[in-house]
Amino acid sequence: MLNTAQEMLIVEKEEKKKERDSVLSERVPPLKFSGLSVRELQDLCRDLHHKIDVVDEERYDIRVKVAKNDKEIQDMSQKIYELKSKLKRPALKRVKISAEAMLSVLLGSRHKESFDFKANLKTVKKEEEKKEEVTDWRKNVEAMSGMEGRKKLFDAGGQ
Repeated sequence: MLNTAQEMLIVEKEEKKKERDSVLSERVPPLKFSGLSVRELQDLCRDLHHKIDVVDEERYDIRVKVAKNDKEIQDMSQKIYELKSKLKRPALKRVKISAEAMLSVLLGSRHKESFDFKANLKTVKKEEEKKEEVTDWRKNVEAMSGMEGRKKLFDAGGQ
């Protein structure tokens, strides 16, 4: 059986090599360098470089797609594993706990007295903001017009 398997592998490798050679001969015709001028050789080189760039771009795009698909496969297999696993993690819920209960949990038997955290806070008094009186703007414009008005504004600003 092993001998037949080895023979089959050898035949399969030869078939793949023949297929590769036939595909390459179809896609890439043999190059003819004889009888070409320098200008024609330069054009041929430019054409080959352009084809190489196109192939490199396609190869990069394919690599990116393969990497993306591998990542998706890995994520999906992880989800499947989690769904099949017997141990399911429950969703955590928010628990409201008072400061006293938290201290008793953290300190245990050492927690004997209760603390009033709000007692040590400072009280802040809010100062009332000064409000400017709203007057008729027409009177203000007439009073501030001309050089006298600018002098009043200058004197008021300096005080």
